[in-house]
Amino acid sequence: MAIAHVTDQNFAAETGSGLVLVDFWAPWCGPCKMIAPVLEELDAEMGDKVKITKLDVDENPQTASNFGVMSIPTLLVLKNGEVVDKTVGFQPKEALAGLLQKHL
Repeated sequence: MAIAHVTDQNFAAETGSGLVLVDFWAPWCGPCKMIAPVLEELDAEMGDKVKITKLDVDENPQTASNFGVMSIPTLLVLKNGEVVDKTVGFQPKEALAGLLQKHL
């Protein structure tokens, strides 16, 4: 699957079922740019088990506020719409894969 870009308007519909990793990011954020290829690799390896999404916090402040996102990148793991895990800042692929593996 490809990484989906979600918005305030479609967030609930896109993240309401299954296991979803949400990357709260912004185009000007250095660590966000560093984590993008890591997420692409994860999507290639785990895309059949996990949906990976990105939400631009500048364009979608409501959802970021709803989840209390204070710094980016913040990655939330949602299972059937409920937050089950969270990590902040750049993470290597192995750490993110382990984070997701716990909830499969």
